Amino acid sequence: MQIHIEKNLVEFTPETDDETKQIEALWRLLVDCVRFNKKMVPVGEFIPTKNKLARFAIEGLQEGEQYPEVTMDQDGRCFCQTCNKYVELTRGDCIPPCCGKLMEVTA
Repeated sequence: MQIHIEKNLVEFTPETDDETKQIEALWRLLVDCVRFNKKMVPVGEFIPTKNKLARFAIEGLQEGEQYPEVTMDQDGRCFCQTCNKYVELTRGDCIPPCCGKLMEVTA
C-alpha cells in the first residue's frame, strides 16, 4: 500500500487485490452519501521504533452498524431508493450500502 500526503489530503493506493478489498470495505464504513460521513481519528501513539502499528477509531460508527455481506447472484445493477445512485455489479460482487441500508437490485 502506498500512502501519499499533500497538505491536508491523504491518498491510499492499494497494491494488491486484498488491499483493494480492504480499502473498499473501509470506504463503505466511512461514506454515507445522504447523512454525515464518519471520521477516522488516531488512537494512542505511533512510534515506529517501538511499534509499527498505527491505530484509528471510526467516529460515528454505531455498534452493530456493519452491513451483512450480500453478493450478486448474476451481473446487474443496484440502486439506492433514497438518492437514486446506481452501480453496475458483476456476479459475486458485494451489494454496497448507501444512505444507511443496502442498495436494491434491479430486476
